[in-house]
Amino acid sequence: MNRSRLQHQLSVLSLSMFRKDFFGIYHGSISAKTESNRFIINTKEAVFDAIDDASLIELYFKKDYRWNQASIDARIHFNIYSQVSDAKFISFSMPPFTTAYSLEHNIIAPKDYFGYKEIGSLEIVDPKQFDDWYDRAESEITYYFQTKKTNIMVIRGYGVYAFNRDLHEMAKQLAILEKSCRILMLDSSKSDFNFD
Repeated sequence: MNRSRLQHQLSVLSLSMFRKDFFGIYHGSISAKTESNRFIINTKEAVFDAIDDASLIELYFKKDYRWNQASIDARIHFNIYSQVSDAKFISFSMPPFTTAYSLEHNIIAPKDYFGYKEIGSLEIVDPKQFDDWYDRAESEITYYFQTKKTNIMVIRGYGVYAFNRDLHEMAKQLAILEKSCRILMLDSSKSDFNFD
């Protein structure tokens, strides 16, 4: 795929996800596999509402000096790309309603039509402790994707990892998941509202 076209696609999606508060300032990651042994990912300094060529770096699977400039999540993306053949695009985001819903629940079971049809029921993974999460994350996230045969992982209090062969499908699934969690939270708080 043409690098400038790929950069443009990642930039457009990043801006959209930033506006929806899925990405924060310097928080989150997005990548695309460019060849069998390399991928493009945002840098540590990337601001997601203005992804440009300087905000992206291409990494080879064999680690070199460029890895020092890449997102803290680069090792996780690498592990997924190297072990999950269906992964062409990967994102780590922190959608607010999905992340908030994950704090108090173990399963996301959408009650809305689109969530039910597109996503179905999703397990919420508990990372147990955050102290050593980044040491465990690259192997645990990849293992989860391999064993559960899913392309979305909701991690309690941390966020959502997703991959797909199609960038727009990945974005659509994340948007539907977020809307479903918002509906679930509104539904659970309906007793707090008095419309009479």
